[in-house]
Amino acid sequence: MSKPASPKPTAPYIRRATLADSPALSYICLATADAGKSAEGNHSCGELPGLMFAEPYVHLLEGFGFVVADPSKGDTEEVVGYCLSTWDTKAFERGMLETWLPPYREKYPLAATRGEETEAEHLRNLTSEDKRYITIIHTYPWPASDVALAFSPAHMHIDILPAYQRQGWGKKLIGEVVRSLRDEKGLDTLWLGLDPRNLEAKKFYARLGFKDMPEAPGAVMGLRFEDWKD
Repeated sequence: MSKPASPKPTAPYIRRATLADSPALSYICLATADAGKSAEGNHSCGELPGLMFAEPYVHLLEGFGFVVADPSKGDTEEVVGYCLSTWDTKAFERGMLETWLPPYREKYPLAATRGEETEAEHLRNLTSEDKRYITIIHTYPWPASDVALAFSPAHMHIDILPAYQRQGWGKKLIGEVVRSLRDEKGLDTLWLGLDPRNLEAKKFYARLGFKDMPEAPGAVMGLRFEDWKD
């Protein structure tokens, strides 16, 4: 006798991120890319932030993550937040360089940032933020610092749409990543980079047990899993 199917969720819930989530991850990244606020008005090419900081985690072998999915939005559920990670930052960087970025370097040539004439319609009205991200695409890898890698081979990114913030989803998402890295990969630390303008995010991470890594370049915080405030 077959086991009865589990009832479909009717409220937001957390599940593993999948390749099919890629467009949603891209949108969430754009909608939170300006120090936690929407950057939609800053771009004519809105896919650019997600190409660097969200979508690769469901396309590359060393990436994984979890999403908050809300099934109450209609016939199909809506992904409204994510926490994305890799257990091997160096391998992830190689994957970015060798397989993920080449087609986007072709789609967004560095010459476009210099205002050179082009027949490509998507390059005709580039904003300053578009040009900044195109430069990032072409200057990658800017590898993770030795300080961060010495602390942990694993890093993460988290973003949640504003309507779903301050409801506990951030802590739950990070908790899933912590458990996955600990139980599946045997790790006991991870780190993240953050926009130094986003002071509320820094306070949030500190409440969960993350600590500053002042010796690392940029704004970086690290978490020892023994300090995780579960």
